[in-house]
Amino acid sequence: MLHVILYAIVPIIVVMLAGFISGKKGIFDGDDAKKFNKVVLDFALPAALFVSIVQASREMLAADLKLTLVSLIGIMGCFMLVYFVFRMIKGNTGADAAVSALISGSPTIGFLGFAVLEPIFGTTPAVALVVAIVGIVVNAVGIPVGLSLMNASLEKQQPGSTKKESAWKPVLHALAQPVAWAPILAVVWVVAGIPWPKYLSPSFDLIKGANASMAVFSAGITLSAIKININFQAILGSVMKMIVMPAVVLGLGLLFHMDVDNLKMLVVAAALPPAFSGIIIADEYNTYVSTGTTSLTLSVILFVGFCPLWLWLTDLATHSVGF
Repeated sequence: MLHVILYAIVPIIVVMLAGFISGKKGIFDGDDAKKFNKVVLDFALPAALFVSIVQASREMLAADLKLTLVSLIGIMGCFMLVYFVFRMIKGNTGADAAVSALISGSPTIGFLGFAVLEPIFGTTPAVALVVAIVGIVVNAVGIPVGLSLMNASLEKQQPGSTKKESAWKPVLHALAQPVAWAPILAVVWVVAGIPWPKYLSPSFDLIKGANASMAVFSAGITLSAIKININFQAILGSVMKMIVMPAVVLGLGLLFHMDVDNLKMLVVAAALPPAFSGIIIADEYNTYVSTGTTSLTLSVILFVGFCPLWLWLTDLATHSVGF
């Protein structure tokens, strides 16, 4: 636990605090954070995912089918649970509930995945596969579903306020992003059995190195620009993200008899703070912004304690059932 705190959590706090202070001092602002995020999502993270996965093997991919299944069922199950719970709260619209799901029902795997998992589990293809699979679930499944639910609600409130678009358009748009197609291309490369020339890796490693640090620094800038409004719904969102989602994923992993290391990584990934993409969408549609950003802030703070706690609970659970 001391290793996790010193090598995974403290560095994140230090870098995020640096971003937060720079935002408060006016050195960087929200527009700068968006540019940093674009570098991460369009260049650094895709490079990190691609170069890590192509060094895997067919056997490793076959062993990770359970990982894919548990990720899809666990994350999207919690995503829909958040939606229905917040939809039942008096005063909330379907759009509010959809944004809640995009925030509290989605881990920020793209921004913090490598930053948290690599210090704990090492720089391995297995870590990259967890980040890639969870990232594809969040970006290629969760975001299109959330946008569809939100647009349907907005259209019901104000007929004609949204364009009639194909249900597949958000999916295709998500898959067209480098953060989605880069890991898919890498998986195809491995399945095809094409050897990866090791002399190409350094070219990817240079931009890959900017992924975690820039993402965490940008997160600090983003947090410095939001207004905190602690209320029941913000606390509920944090509870569902930090407690319910990792618990569901752990239960499913035990049920499917997942590999222990993969299960640990997936539980930690599920316990990551809410996806920053949800805040971006909330701000774009001017829906549920204050409560959503407050829930995200609370979750970032709570993650300091919940990360080592979920690692300990996963160890305890796997030993109890004889894994």
